[in-house]
Amino acid sequence: QVQPVESGGGLVHPGGSLRLSCVASGTIFRFENMAWYRQTPGQEREWVAISMNYGETFYSDSVQGRFAISRDNDKNTLFLHMDNLKSEDTGDYYCNTKEFTFPWGQGTQVTVSS
Repeated sequence: QVQPVESGGGLVHPGGSLRLSCVASGTIFRFENMAWYRQTPGQEREWVAISMNYGETFYSDSVQGRFAISRDNDKNTLFLHMDNLKSEDTGDYYCNTKEFTFPWGQGTQVTVSS
């Protein structure tokens, strides 16, 4: 069974950058429509970026222009490069398919604070 493993989170000042990674072994990754999701305490998990298997990407309004999703299909790895981070970007970040095919991983925590 596929088990995504997210990493790369941490504490960063407002305006800073981070790059998240997610390795999802056990699947033909290049066929998957992958996404990054974010969850904050008391809130529903929300999608922030999508990478379609044919190359198109989508971003939520809240991260458009600041985040970039990319992937390395040969390494079954999904990335999220986050620039100009804001306090409202704080949360736990997860990767999964756009269709929620995989079990949820542990996530990686991002804290944006001065």
